[in-house]
Amino acid sequence: MAAQNYFYALGRRKSATARVRLMTGKGKITINGKDAADYFENSKLLLNELQKPFVVLEIENKFDVSVVVSGGGHAGQVDAIRLGIAKALAVMNEDLKSTLKRAELLGRDPRERERKKFGLKGARKQRQFTKR
Repeated sequence: MAAQNYFYALGRRKSATARVRLMTGKGKITINGKDAADYFENSKLLLNELQKPFVVLEIENKFDVSVVVSGGGHAGQVDAIRLGIAKALAVMNEDLKSTLKRAELLGRDPRERERKKFGLKGARKQRQFTKR
C-alpha cells in the first residue's frame, strides 16, 4: 500500500475518542476496519449524522474517511466521529471553517459523566431519608 496524503483530526464526545483520516475518494467511511453501515448495524439516523459535515458543505461522495474510534457507546462515537470529520475538513481548507462553525459542527459538547461519590449510591443518589 502506497503512502497516501490525508488530513488528520481528533474528535471527542463523553468518553468516546475518534481519530479521523480524510482522503480524496468516493465517499467510503471505514470505522475500525469495518464499513460504517456494518459498524452501526444499519442505523439510518446515526449514518445520516456522520454525513452531516459533507451535506452542509455540499461535497458528498468526494472524500474517503478512515476512523479508529474507542470508548463510549454508539451515539457518543458518532458525535466524536462527526466532530473529527468537521475538524479534518477545516484543516484541509481554512475557508470551510466559518461554514462548519455556523452549522455548529466544530464545537465539542462538554458534558461528561459525573463520578460516583463515596457514601452515596451513585453520583447524587442517596439512601432514602426516614424522619421517624
